[in-house]
Amino acid sequence: MFRNYWKIAVRQLGKQKFYSFIKIGGFALGIATCMLVALYLRHELSYDRDYANGSRLYRVIIDYLRDDGSVGRGVWLEPGFAKAMKAEFPEVEQSGRLMPAPLFYGAGNNEVRPQGKTEEIYEEGFTYCDQSVLEMFGTPMVYGDRAHALERPSTIVISKKKADKYFPGQNPVGKLLYLNGDNANPLAIGGVMADPAPTSHLQFDFLITLTGHELWPGEQNTWMAENYHTYALLKPGADPVKLQQKLIELLRKYQLPQMRERGQTNAESSIKKESYELQPVRDIHLYSAGLDDVLVHGDIRMVWLFGAVGTFILLLAVVNFVNLSTARSANRAKEVGLRKVVGSSRGGLMKQFLTESLLLSGISFVLALGLAWGLLGMFQRMTDTVLEIPWFSAWWLPSIFIAAAVVGLLAGWYPAVYLSRFRPVEVLKSGVAPGSRRSGLRSTLVVFQFTTSVILIISTIVVYKQLRLILDQDLGYNKDQVMLIQGAGMIDQGQQYPHLRFRAFKQDLLSLAGVRSVSISDFLPVNGGKRNMNSFWKAGRAQLDPRVGAQDWYDDPDYFKTMGIQFVRGRDFTYDMASDSAAVVINETMASKLGWDDPLGKEIDNGDAFKMHIIGVVKDFNFWSVKDQVTPVVIHRGDWATIVAVKVNAADMKEVVRAVGGVWKKYDPEQSLRYTFMDETYAKQYADVERTRNMFTSLSVLAVVIACLGLFALSAFMAERRRREVGIRKVLGATVAQVTGLLTKEFLVLVGISILIATPLAYLGMRWWLRDYIYRVELGWGIFASAGVMVLAIALATIGLQALRAARANPAGSLRAE
Repeated sequence: MFRNYWKIAVRQLGKQKFYSFIKIGGFALGIATCMLVALYLRHELSYDRDYANGSRLYRVIIDYLRDDGSVGRGVWLEPGFAKAMKAEFPEVEQSGRLMPAPLFYGAGNNEVRPQGKTEEIYEEGFTYCDQSVLEMFGTPMVYGDRAHALERPSTIVISKKKADKYFPGQNPVGKLLYLNGDNANPLAIGGVMADPAPTSHLQFDFLITLTGHELWPGEQNTWMAENYHTYALLKPGADPVKLQQKLIELLRKYQLPQMRERGQTNAESSIKKESYELQPVRDIHLYSAGLDDVLVHGDIRMVWLFGAVGTFILLLAVVNFVNLSTARSANRAKEVGLRKVVGSSRGGLMKQFLTESLLLSGISFVLALGLAWGLLGMFQRMTDTVLEIPWFSAWWLPSIFIAAAVVGLLAGWYPAVYLSRFRPVEVLKSGVAPGSRRSGLRSTLVVFQFTTSVILIISTIVVYKQLRLILDQDLGYNKDQVMLIQGAGMIDQGQQYPHLRFRAFKQDLLSLAGVRSVSISDFLPVNGGKRNMNSFWKAGRAQLDPRVGAQDWYDDPDYFKTMGIQFVRGRDFTYDMASDSAAVVINETMASKLGWDDPLGKEIDNGDAFKMHIIGVVKDFNFWSVKDQVTPVVIHRGDWATIVAVKVNAADMKEVVRAVGGVWKKYDPEQSLRYTFMDETYAKQYADVERTRNMFTSLSVLAVVIACLGLFALSAFMAERRRREVGIRKVLGATVAQVTGLLTKEFLVLVGISILIATPLAYLGMRWWLRDYIYRVELGWGIFASAGVMVLAIALATIGLQALRAARANPAGSLRAE
């Protein structure tokens, strides 16, 4: 019997080539999309799942109450926090720290030279690390003993790929690495670890020991600075919720006495504004939105969003199948009637139609696998992930087989039930299946298809506009035509007065044609620039007033000119005035936080005797993400940096780069010029928004294509079913325009209903998506009207071709048999 079902199913595919193509093509597109989205979701959800004690690993997060009543979250803790947590709370089995902030020497990126070589090579991925972190995470080692790899001062652990790069075919344990030309302080390699897994949030190739290391003299003993990520491994059975409620006791025991020593009368109230939470390490990748931890994150909202879109696209393909199956029921009404007359049971008929559905699903899945494989490279570039189809995994092919069966059964269930319930008397008498012309379910499914399509189109328009707003936003500085020379710290090697060499380098650059200004600073308003939070008070009022948290930057004269940051009042720094060594320039927000309308000449301090006088106020400029409010900034005069910013004004950028390279060779002939442009760096900062736009655009187009495939086939079938009606109307005098309107009106009404349903849903969804942006597009009626007109035009073009062809047909052909 099954063989008979199979033969009939194959025969039906051959008899209905056009509709079979639509069914299979739509199915394959939907399934391929679901496969790719599923691979992406699997990748995002697999982060940090392979640690032996992963269920007991946590990162400490601090929550603090801001002056405006909002709650901030951070990951930077005091140097002694990890050690005190293990000592004070028995439920903590082990604790450790990372210090990846590029503010401090050694972390972030460096020029690297291995022992016995002369060439310096730029490398990224450096962090300071406690020995205990290796043990907590069970870091696999290629060479060396994990238990002692970072135990001694001035040691470093490197990844296998870096070991192969610098010491090919060797065991490099015990060999030396030199950073940034510092021959006096080499780092001994204590071990070689396996390369970080692509799904680990710890993407570091160089781990520098924190044993015996201080960021500045006495730093390890202070509880008044926060520069470390702190991790904890809890003992089995420990309750993280109860522990995090007790962590505030550490501040009361260790930080409060130091605050009181500094005379802070509001110390107790400041501590009451803080609390802690233990974030599972497995949640770091997807649940760290808004946390500035210098790590690359995903976003659980995007995971759910793309998962939902992928599911809806598959549903659109299933809807096409159901719609076309029920619509084509008239062509099989007589077949069903005759089968029932000769003894076929309803169950047998259902098995027949389910077999056809399973065959279509199977073919679609095979084609979908080919499509997914072919589109994988493009999808990886779009999502910025490394994905692969697990062809040889034991679960892959069985999963595909089961999915094909489940989708085939689900998609074919309703048509099977619908077709098998026809009564022989009705269908053999009239030759037409009941409900073949009009179907409430069919109309509902068309509305569902186009509602989904309209939502995706509106979302795409909003995402695109938001991206353009971000990239074109007036940020308070000018990012265009600013060349950033990297690794400039190398030009002072062996110099007694490095700041004088920097000034000479700057003057030589200024002598070049096309160079407008030059600034020496690591504190840039884009990603890659250093950040340094500090506390400030009006001079002498540290014991009386709440602190004002502000960024504490060091920039040279001409920084504001080079960055295009405008002064509201006052002046820039100069090297000609010795008093400028104690001068600062602040932004408008800092002046507002201090409560000064005119802060020029007034003084601030860090809670100690050193006073800084304010010489200028600049307009606010956005140096964080545009999702965040502008925060206070205090800027000092600086003389040294690893980055030199060059503002150019030249049509021939290649010539400027060549000339800058010539100057660079004069000061550092051993190293190649390494540079980026600020506008490109800024664009990379919002690459996630770009990827979201590309994903939405692609998925929206795909959804519309699938919906239109179904609508095209459905309209073709309905035009065929009404061929005789059209012929009679034309004989009675109906025009082509009237007949075309008749055939398109029903579908256009359904599309119009879809637009009415989709508009408020899309509005709510996009308002939710935009909520984190300080600068955001207005959700005006024009966006929704544009999407509606676009969908109506697409639908009209899809339906109109079939309707026009039917309207222009010679009525004699359709009425000849009557």
